[in-house]
Amino acid sequence: MGIFGKLFKNKPAKLKDFSSLRVDMHSHLIPGIDDGAATMADSLTLIRRMSELGFEKLITTPHIQGEFFKNTPEIILSGLDKVREAVKNENIPIQIEAAAEYLIDDNFMEKFESKNLLTLMDKYLLIELSYYTPHPNLKEILFELQLAGYKIILAHPERYSYWFNNFKKYEELKDRDISFQLNTISISGYYSMQVKKIAKKLIENEMIDFLGSDMHNPTYMEGLEKSLDEKLLHKVLASGKIRNSTLI
Repeated sequence: MGIFGKLFKNKPAKLKDFSSLRVDMHSHLIPGIDDGAATMADSLTLIRRMSELGFEKLITTPHIQGEFFKNTPEIILSGLDKVREAVKNENIPIQIEAAAEYLIDDNFMEKFESKNLLTLMDKYLLIELSYYTPHPNLKEILFELQLAGYKIILAHPERYSYWFNNFKKYEELKDRDISFQLNTISISGYYSMQVKKIAKKLIENEMIDFLGSDMHNPTYMEGLEKSLDEKLLHKVLASGKIRNSTLI
């Protein structure tokens, strides 16, 4: 076999879809309440395509942030009802639930103390950090959450640039039993090659527990579809570590 034959043989086949994941557990598909889908028509277009890409279930996770997106469980669940009704009317074969993506900011502990956090099944709590600097009390907040029984999922750790040159910070979080959710589009280089580089390192160190589309708009969809061509996606799916299907 010649060198080109060997290269062709070793190249993994393009993934057809995301049906092996079954569940997408991070998206912004309730229209008009954050920086995701703006209208119901936008939401339905994205949901229909997610169904075509093999997802059986979507757990959409609107932002809850103290300053910018002052959503409440009531706002989110009311929006979910409207999306479910629209999906039913359009005969799109997909299940939709909702949780939230909580920013760890100065207002978060007030929400925590209300004992009214929106979680993914089995007390999984999706959190995100500021892109500028982590909260100064992050360790203490994580401790309080875990003491209360929450299972913490850190959204898109590959995007926090302040840790790019200090990989030990990721290792410390994993040692604290924090799950990591990688944005699938990071694999395609959607954000930057530097983000892709960190995504690759996290994957190679088998530190990724969940994959999420973080779906916002058609541009995100293009990045999601592009990731199907990436060897890194094959690698992370073959790791045996991805737990999306446990959320079914």
